[in-house]
Amino acid sequence: MPDPIYLDHHSTTPVDPRVLDAMLPYFREHYGNPANRSHAFGRTAAAAVEEARERVAQALGARYSEIVFTSGATESNALAIKGIAQARPGAHLVTTAIEHRSVLDTCRRLEAQGWRLTVLPVDRHGRVEPDDVRRALRSDTALVSVMAANNEIGTLQPIAEIGAAVRETGALFHVDATQALGRMPLDVDAASIDLLALSAHKFYGPKGVGALYLRRRPRRAEPLPLVEGGGQENGLRSGTLNVPGIVGLGVACELAVQSMDEECARLRALRERLFERLTGALDGLALNGHPTLRLAGNLHVGIDGVEPEPLLLGLDGVAVSAGAACSSGSVKPSHVLEAIGAAGAATRVALRFGIGRFNTADEIDRAAQRVIGRVQMLRGTG
Repeated sequence: MPDPIYLDHHSTTPVDPRVLDAMLPYFREHYGNPANRSHAFGRTAAAAVEEARERVAQALGARYSEIVFTSGATESNALAIKGIAQARPGAHLVTTAIEHRSVLDTCRRLEAQGWRLTVLPVDRHGRVEPDDVRRALRSDTALVSVMAANNEIGTLQPIAEIGAAVRETGALFHVDATQALGRMPLDVDAASIDLLALSAHKFYGPKGVGALYLRRRPRRAEPLPLVEGGGQENGLRSGTLNVPGIVGLGVACELAVQSMDEECARLRALRERLFERLTGALDGLALNGHPTLRLAGNLHVGIDGVEPEPLLLGLDGVAVSAGAACSSGSVKPSHVLEAIGAAGAATRVALRFGIGRFNTADEIDRAAQRVIGRVQMLRGTG
């Protein structure tokens, strides 16, 4: 098999060597429990946790006391949505049709249990209108949840405008920023964000660790805890802290923000290079998502006349994500593609490329050639 090419960075990212180097001492030498500060081992671990908390806060324009460590964005989203909802039984919740399943499924479960739910539509590019959010707000709205950047089609949402609309009411604004850190500016005050979820493995940190930002002032976001027992993280998330993971999260946040402008420019150039090569050789190819307001490293295309499974099996070590954009056979179309009207019969496969920090122009060229060759073979044109 040819050298593998990893273009699935929306799914997960490799750990940056600088992040791993920062983590290793907390596996080997500094292995204390930060909850036990009666000896040096625990105090060293606790200091490392607080340093990481400050790094995460700085990446978001937040205060270190507003950061709660979790196992990842799925848990952070659950704590934000369930925690706020449980503090206001039967209240109204607002979200959009293209959120990650950790948000949509949580909201649907709450709806089944008696909370009211409004799911807003998006336009053909996957953008939600701030005016639609404003019209959906009610006197009993407890929480509005809108992702910063979509994990499938890469579309960026007008977070600051939505936050301003929510701020006019008594509701709280939750943002799933899993795909956004290091790829778009994030400032919780500028965007009027009250709760924000992160997952380290999406920006070159380790798996199994994340964070939830909770605003403390001028108004407080106070979710009820989902896990109780040890009182860690101010009682919001009990359990022994994952010190190496938290250290890695902090360093990954710092690196992502430091290199954001240059990295986004580089990724955008690689994305355009890939798109030009594909469109130059293949007809029946359509871009999904916003043409410009999208993640720099995201390319999501629909390709006519090709089934997902034979395409993926023949890509010779190119790691991408594919899903059906139609309902033929047993493959269910993506809820995101359905929401933007791209799940019709004309498009048979949706291919997502996620370009990342360590990809090169040569890899992009080789990946494009393999995709082009496979599609042409399956169509009988190559």
